[in-house]
Order: sequence, then C-alpha cells, then structure tokens
Amino acid sequence: MSYQVLARKYRPQSFEQLVGQEHVVQALANALTQGRLHHAYLFTGTRGVGKTTVSRILAKSLNCTGPDGTGGITARPCGVCPACRDIDAGRFVDYVELDAASNRGVEEISQLLDQAVYKPVVGRFKVYMIDEVHMLSNTAFNAMLKTLEEPPDYLKFVLATTDPQKVPVTVLSRCLQFNLRPMAAADVQMHLTNVLGAESVPAEPGALRLLSRAARGSMRDALSLTDQAIAFGAGSLSEDGVRQMLGSVDRGHIVAIVDALAAASGEAVVAQADALRAAGLSAAGTLEDLATLFQQMALAQAAPTALDDTDNETAEIRRLAAALPADEIQLMYSMALHGRAELHLAPDEYAGLLMVLLRMLAFRPAGTQPRPVKAAALVRPAAVAKAVVAVPLPRAVPPVAPAVSLAIAVSAAPVAAAVTAPVAAPPALAPAPAVAPAKVAEPAAPSFSDRLRPKPVEREVVAEELMDFDGPPPDDAPPPWMDADDLPAIAIAAPRGEPEAPRRAVLRETPEGARWAERIAALSLPGMTGELARQAQALACRTVDGREVWTLRLERESLRQPALVAKLEAALDARLDIEAGVAEDSIALRTIARAEAQQRAAEDLAADHPMTRTLLSQFPSARILPGSVQPLTPTP
Repeated sequence: MSYQVLARKYRPQSFEQLVGQEHVVQALANALTQGRLHHAYLFTGTRGVGKTTVSRILAKSLNCTGPDGTGGITARPCGVCPACRDIDAGRFVDYVELDAASNRGVEEISQLLDQAVYKPVVGRFKVYMIDEVHMLSNTAFNAMLKTLEEPPDYLKFVLATTDPQKVPVTVLSRCLQFNLRPMAAADVQMHLTNVLGAESVPAEPGALRLLSRAARGSMRDALSLTDQAIAFGAGSLSEDGVRQMLGSVDRGHIVAIVDALAAASGEAVVAQADALRAAGLSAAGTLEDLATLFQQMALAQAAPTALDDTDNETAEIRRLAAALPADEIQLMYSMALHGRAELHLAPDEYAGLLMVLLRMLAFRPAGTQPRPVKAAALVRPAAVAKAVVAVPLPRAVPPVAPAVSLAIAVSAAPVAAAVTAPVAAPPALAPAPAVAPAKVAEPAAPSFSDRLRPKPVEREVVAEELMDFDGPPPDDAPPPWMDADDLPAIAIAAPRGEPEAPRRAVLRETPEGARWAERIAALSLPGMTGELARQAQALACRTVDGREVWTLRLERESLRQPALVAKLEAALDARLDIEAGVAEDSIALRTIARAEAQQRAAEDLAADHPMTRTLLSQFPSARILPGSVQPLTPTP
C-alpha cells in the first residue's frame, strides 16, 4: 500500500477531533442536536484550518444512520455506517464537492442546480459543497441565488472560501457564516505531539515548536512540514535539523542581538550582523524572529503569567524583558516589522538588516545605558546637564500674560555636581510674597515616549541639551528671545516660479478697522469667506439707499474672486468695493500683533522674576533658552 501523507491520514473524522475551532463546533453541534438546521452554510478562513473537513463532518452528521442503521441526525456521526464510510471515501452519491476555481462558469452551476430537483438517492440529505466559492463568475452567482434562498427541504448548501470579501452580499445574506480561525501555535504543537506519538517518531520539543510557528496557523501546513522534517531527519526530528530545513535563525543569534541593543553597543550589533552574513542565514527570517522575541518580551512585561513556564526559552525572555523598558520594546518591534518590508529596497538584504538594527540603536533615549567608546567619541565634550526648573509666577499678572513657563540651561562644567545630585535652591533664598518657591527636580533621562511627545505648555519644562555652549551672552547683547523689530512678520506669497520673500507689514490701526473687526466678530464665517474678511482692510463705510457699502483693500488675488465676494456680501447684507493693495489694518494683523504683545510681556515678566534672577546669578554660565518662554492661559 502506498504511503499516505499525515495531513490526509490524520484528517479529523468527527467534531471532537477538530483542533482550535471550538466556536464553530459548538454552534454546529447545538444546531444538529436541536434540529435547527439552516439550508446554507458559509465557512471562511485561511488555508488549512479545516473548511472542507467541517463540511464533510457536517454531511456525515446529516446522513448518518448509526451502526445498526436506525440512527438519525446527530452531532456525533458513527463513522462505520455506509453513509459515513462513503463520505470519507469520497464516493457518496448525495454529497457533491465542486471546485469553483476550475468550475466557475454559469454552465457548471446550472448543471449542478438541475440535479437539485431530484431527491437524494441513498442519503437523508443532498449536500452540495462548493469550495473556493469566491472564484465563481457573477453570472454563476446570479444563477444560484434563487435556489440558494429557497432550496428543497432535502438540499443543503455548504460554501467555503478563503476570501469572503469577493463573495456578493446577496449570497452572504442567504448563508450562516462561520469564520474558522488560524490555529494557535500551542494547539498546533500539541496536535503534532499526538500525531508523532501515534506514528512512533521521536521528536524534540524545540523542533515541534519551530514547526508549529512555521505553519502560521495552518494545521495542514504543519503536518506537511512535519512530513518533510521526518524525511529530512531520516525518521526523527531534531531542533537543529528542523532549523536547518526551515532556514530559521538560531535563537542564540537573536538573543545576542537583543543583548547588544540593550547594552547600546554598536560594535556588538555589527558583529552579530556579520555573523549572520557569514552563516548565510536569512535577513528576513532574522527580523521575523526578532519581532517574535520582542512580542514575547512585551508579553512578559505586561502579563508575566501568560508565558509558558515549561518552555525552556521563558527564562531567557524574562531576562531580556528586564533589560529594556516597555516603550523601547514597542518601538523596536515596530522597526523589525517595517524593516522586513524594506529589505528589498536595500542594496542587499544584509545591508538592510544592519540598517534596521542600527536604527533601533540610534532611536534609544540618550543616557539610558552607557554609550560605547566609538559612539561616545563622536559627542562634543561641552554637553549641558538636564534639569527641570519650575518657575512659579505670582497670580497678579498683567492680562496679556497671566503666566509663563521657561527653561534654563545650566552648563555642566562649572556645576558638575548637578549631574549626579539633585539641584537644590540656595538655603538663603526665600520666596517672595505671593510667589511659590522654585522647585528643581532631579536630572533624569526622559524615556523614548517622552522624547516623541510634544512639549506641553505647563509650569515645568525640561531644559534642552546644548552642545558647544561658549558661555553667557555679552552684557550689552539683547536678550536672545527678542527681535530687532517688534513688528509682526508676514510672509507674502510670491508670483509662481519665484521664491517667496518675507516682508513686514506695519499695523496702523484705524477707526474703520476697529468697526470692521466688530462687524465681522458678530458673524460666523467659514472657510475662504472668513479668510477674505480677516485679510481685508476696511478703508471706508457709507450708506447708500439704506444699505452699507464697504470699501476694502485686499492683496491676495485668490481672495478677490467674485464668488467669495458675493458670499461675504450675502453674509453682511452689504455691498463691497474691493481694491488691490497691501492691507495695513486687518483682523489678521491685529491678531498677530496682540499675540506678539502677549509674548513680549511674558518674556519681560520671566526675565524680571526674582527666581530667574537668582538662578542666573547662582550659575554664571546659565541662560534662558530661546523660545522656552510661553504665555499660559490663566487657570480658572
């Protein structure tokens, strides 16, 4: 007798033997037991998860007569009656399997439906099983709609597909749909252990673990790979042999890469990449295994009890999970996934692999681990220590700047102790009346998620790291945050093909401009109509025949379009006369001027605050970071 492959030899013969599809088994078994049978079923799922197997078991359950020939519909087919044996052997006349991939036309479907008018020959039900039903043509789908909706009592349809999105909704609405899920790796490994035990084939647990992961949720693929591994290993399965057969990367290489990333060692990362190249191992497989390890490390951090303690790799996973913070693991996992898709764009796959690993190293937060020697040599020596300086301001603040936040950078050279110990305010410093004392937090390296998060406008701001700082500015130099000109800068669009040149628009407030701003504030103008109103300067307003007539000046030609002007006229119930020219008193200019006035007031307030002056005098090389002073919205 010829050899029968494991995928066919160990095909489940009953619902109890199905692995990993309990949700489908429960629904079908209850329906069969209670007699609530639908006339059409649709099984969806990826390859090798049991769609055809469930169809055959369902057909046996509908037609089983029991060992004594007196049985009825059951959720546990006997497997020994003529109907069960013939369905298993593929010769039951009332069970028809049609491959829609090769019989996708309307003629084949019409021939099948023509036989539906005849009652079953030997069975209780006729069962039509159409595999890969999404391959049918539109005319074939339309031909079967009527019969699929109202078939005879003795006819059952079973449809199977790997791509339900291609099945028309008119067909989906006529079927009960069951989605067969991909198998979990643990379920596949357990089933392979049972199969190889029945076959008396010795196998190492590590080999079965590799096979179950390589199957990617398909039990048929797992059994086919097992057949290949048995042949490769001459009747036995070893972890090294299966790894060689699959071309998988040794776990030791993956662990060494993660150790190098945790130690922030670029030399070690490059050495591991060179070792993978020398061994001829797959770069894509390396990134895949690396992503799997990162996923297990994240699981060990979030839910330590979810790992299998019987797995020899669990202890190693927990050790690595303790070496990296959670946000870095998530980032490296994402880089491994996206880097695998970018390998074909690299000059060669090993160069792409090395760049992905170096990217993981480059995006680690500075200061979390000691940098390697070569990397540290590239950093300029005069770095600035990081400190959190909160400067509370008195509540009695001018309306334009109710509160401000600022960051002060302190040079590391004169105050080296500030890097290793918390920075404290001088003992003699006493808080001013109605002012809370300054709070200086201990320097700490921000996590990667903190570095990516936008800086909030709040009362505590982390000082930026400065490089090559040569000391405080000269005494006669203006403050670094002050501009030479206090007027707002407006960028004027240049003609097509010419570079844009920034120009300064002078705000000259006029009574007409104030009246125009009040008039527009009473309206809610959306989109370009509102932009026209904000950019225009009101030159005059008069009344003609009881209707307002506004004379406006507007520079942008795109806003002077008749359609926009008509919309604004309708909103104002007035007439507009618009001339070209640069506006000198518009709502937009007033808004910018008001914002800059608030900014200047906040900067002056921060510079004159007693706490700021004390800190600047205590640290001779300190200065306020440009752009760190921001007005805050008053707290209610």
